[in-house]
This record gives sequence, C-alpha cells and structure tokens, in this order.
Amino acid sequence: MSHYVQIAAFEPDLAPNLGSLVRLGVCFDAPVHVIEPCGFPFSLKLLKTRALDYAEKADVRHHDSWQAFEDTKPGRLVLLTTKGATDLWDFSFQPGDCLLVGRESAGVPDHVHEAAGARVKIAMPGGGRSLNVAISAGIALAEAHRQLRLR
Repeated sequence: MSHYVQIAAFEPDLAPNLGSLVRLGVCFDAPVHVIEPCGFPFSLKLLKTRALDYAEKADVRHHDSWQAFEDTKPGRLVLLTTKGATDLWDFSFQPGDCLLVGRESAGVPDHVHEAAGARVKIAMPGGGRSLNVAISAGIALAEAHRQLRLR
C-alpha cells in the first residue's frame, strides 16, 4: 500500500507526544517528519524509549529545520490548527497530503501557517481550547484514511 497521508511534527516540545505520533504513523502506514529544533534532545534512542517497539517499524524522517523540511516537498501541507478555516468533516483529503501539527506550547509561527496549503480545525463541541497534538493527528489521519480508501 502506498502512503495515503504523512505526518509532520513542527518543533515538538514533548517527547511522549512524538512517541505517540510515531506509533500512529506505524499503525496507519504514515511516515513521520520531525522538524527541529525539538524541545528535547532528539535521538533514535529516545525515540525507541518513547515509541516502544513501534520505533523499529517506523518511517521517521528527521529535518534539521523548517527550510530543510520544505525542501523535501512532502505533499500538500494540511495544518491542524484551532485557527483553521475549514472544519475537518468538510475537508477533502488528497493522496500524499501531509498533516502538520505545531508545537504543544505555541502552535506554528505565521510563516509556517502561511506555507500550509490548507488549514483545518477539529470542532470541539464541549468547548475545550485545544486537543493534544497526537490526538488531533489521530482524528485527522483516521478521517483521511476513511475518505481515501473509498477512491
């Protein structure tokens, strides 16, 4: 199976969330891009600790900077953001899309926001401020797979 969707973590603050994203990537056959600088020292040893036995199966692509990531052109960037213009349930995914999640503490800066081909929000009828980045990515990745498996 080819990759329906990829995941990118912009300057992640929390190693456990990155571990969850890696597990998610393995389960959904989605490469995971890690964009430095991280809020912790990134290493394969740390990744193995946080992603448990999933790290051995993971397709993790490490980028030293936002520019290095942009140079790879991973596909249409779909930013998951509370400031999104489109509700997830109204968004149409395309094969090769790359789900981009921001820093847990600060989201993404304006230049990253502007670089995204789409800005998608997840409705939170309970009134919460935001979801954990790994949970957000999981919801969006499941919806992308639901849509794309039918094509």
